[in-house]
Amino acid sequence: MEELIHQPINEYAERFSSAESPLLEEINKYTQANHPHAHMLSGRLQGRFLSMLSRLLQPQYILEVGTFTGYSALCLAEGLTPTGSLHTIEIRQEDAETAKAYFDRSAYANQIHLMVGPAATIIPQLPFTWDLVFIDADKTGYIEYYELVVPRLRKGGLIIADNVLFHGQVLETVISGKNAKAIHAFNEHVKSDPRVETSLVTLRDGLLLIRKN
Repeated sequence: MEELIHQPINEYAERFSSAESPLLEEINKYTQANHPHAHMLSGRLQGRFLSMLSRLLQPQYILEVGTFTGYSALCLAEGLTPTGSLHTIEIRQEDAETAKAYFDRSAYANQIHLMVGPAATIIPQLPFTWDLVFIDADKTGYIEYYELVVPRLRKGGLIIADNVLFHGQVLETVISGKNAKAIHAFNEHVKSDPRVETSLVTLRDGLLLIRKN
């Protein structure tokens, strides 16, 4: 994975960002040490950003598409209202089991609902109006997931899409990679959508903030 942001800058930014909880630190270290795709973890700096956005929104209902080992879900859950809930979808059984074990040990055990399976099938079955949505799953599915959630996103609600710079491959003169092509198409799709306003944040691998008008 190409690093778009130099490591010293990340380290400096982390120095002036709040610390992650002991449980989040444990997930971070475990994933880095044991998972072959550890680079997919949001990590401390992005995690604190997700937490901050969630705390500002104080969402009642959060949807996460792509659980991985549970780090980002626990960051987003920090902003939930006392009666709120977070619904997270993971297609890989092994990652879902890892995440569930951490969820069960957290302060949000009764507020996080984990579902295993294809997101495109599960999302239409969820009867909620979303306040906050985090999309961090298969890149070729981003447009479909986006179109599934926008109609159910409240006015003023927020979608956060991860990896929208895709390791810098979206900057290629001729984009060749399948995932990079999908991400660029997603970025263009959202840009042309009059239902929303956007801001692309150059944090880590790029976050697209999408607010419903």
